[in-house]
Order: sequence, then C-alpha cells, then structure tokens
Amino acid sequence: MTAVAKRKTSLTLDAAALDSAKELEINVSAVAEAALVKAIVEARQQRWLEENADAFAAQASWHEQNGHPLAEIISGPGGSSWTS
Repeated sequence: MTAVAKRKTSLTLDAAALDSAKELEINVSAVAEAALVKAIVEARQQRWLEENADAFAAQASWHEQNGHPLAEIISGPGGSSWTS
C-alpha cells in the first residue's frame, strides 16, 4: 500500500455545519478531500471540453457536409446494415 502525501491546510466552514458533522462523527477532512478531488475532475473535464471546442465544431461541420463515415453501422440494431 502506497502512502499518500498529506498537507495541512486551513478551512473556514459554517460553524453549525461543523458542529453537526462532529456530532454525527463525520470526518470533515475526508469529505473535504473527496469534494476537492471531484471538483478537480470536473474542472479538468470542463477545461478539456473548452480547449477542444474548435475541433468538435470542425468535426460536426465535416459530418454535416459529408455524413458520418460509419453512419450505417452505428444506426443501431435493426438498421439496414445489421444482420441477424
């Protein structure tokens, strides 16, 4: 098992929420870390989509002009190209 490097930080949280978490034995650090990791994943995904928006638009434009090269086989079961 590999140890993960941890670093102390300071957070300012709503006092009532913090008191409730303590009363319910919720590990605030673990919850904060999980939320942070989720936010990082979402931000990276959003950044990637923004950075590649021009490529997606160009691909969509090409497909509008030329059709999708795999249209017949991606039309789904029961389509003209599918056999039983």
